[in-house]
Amino acid sequence: MTIEGQNDQRVVLTIAGFDPSGGAGTIVDVRTFLAFDCNPTAAITSLTFQNSEGVFGAIHESAESLRAQILPIVQEKRIAAIKTGMLPTREIILEVARLIEEANLPAPVVDPVLRSTSGYQLMEPDAIEVMLSELVPLARVITPNISEAEHLTGLTIEDEEGMRAAAQRLRELGARASLIKGGHLEWMSEQDSDQAIDVLDDEGNVTVFRGDWIDAPTVRGTGCMLSSAIAACLGKGAKLEDSVGLAKQFVADAIRKASKSGPDPALELTEFI
Repeated sequence: MTIEGQNDQRVVLTIAGFDPSGGAGTIVDVRTFLAFDCNPTAAITSLTFQNSEGVFGAIHESAESLRAQILPIVQEKRIAAIKTGMLPTREIILEVARLIEEANLPAPVVDPVLRSTSGYQLMEPDAIEVMLSELVPLARVITPNISEAEHLTGLTIEDEEGMRAAAQRLRELGARASLIKGGHLEWMSEQDSDQAIDVLDDEGNVTVFRGDWIDAPTVRGTGCMLSSAIAACLGKGAKLEDSVGLAKQFVADAIRKASKSGPDPALELTEFI
């Protein structure tokens, strides 16, 4: 699957946290944009302290400093797509929503980063409600994993039907589209145990993506890669369903490389389109 007729570099903006170790956040986002032949731009919401062992702390930007980062970019460049990642505070989220509306920016891909794989809380509790009420209705798609979808919807997800119900519930909460990332779920039947499942609900049109389960070590940054790849494809004119398919293929390739070269696939990202 390729995107035809889009040879010019599109400018894509990530608004997310900075991981100095390069395993997640804006560094992975930028690498992903480049792999899709997009021109990357970035605004930092939080400086995190982490490595492959876990997250050890963070210093968050203010709404004012985030605005000061983004305004010069959008005043000079035409932004084709936006991806948001770690949005740690309600003030940051409100500022992102305000800028999107004020500058008439594209509907973002919202990756709701609630906590790290190691369990560190990356979004303050009072920010979650604001994200759902103010940012999600502006989004093209929200991309939670199972744990995040359960937290956002209050539903328990135990099977594919549960994923469909959570996707629908997120749309009822204001999302235009929702992608529930299933990965390899313990509840899957023996018949489906070699598959990874994701469910996309785009304005009521449901698509179930089934891919091969890749036996590899835990990989950091796959959520960042997926949402960034979706944004890059949308920025180049692809439809959402095709963008998700391309993004899933891209992440699967990165995980396969990680299974051979170690737990940090960001070092292995290469040109994809």
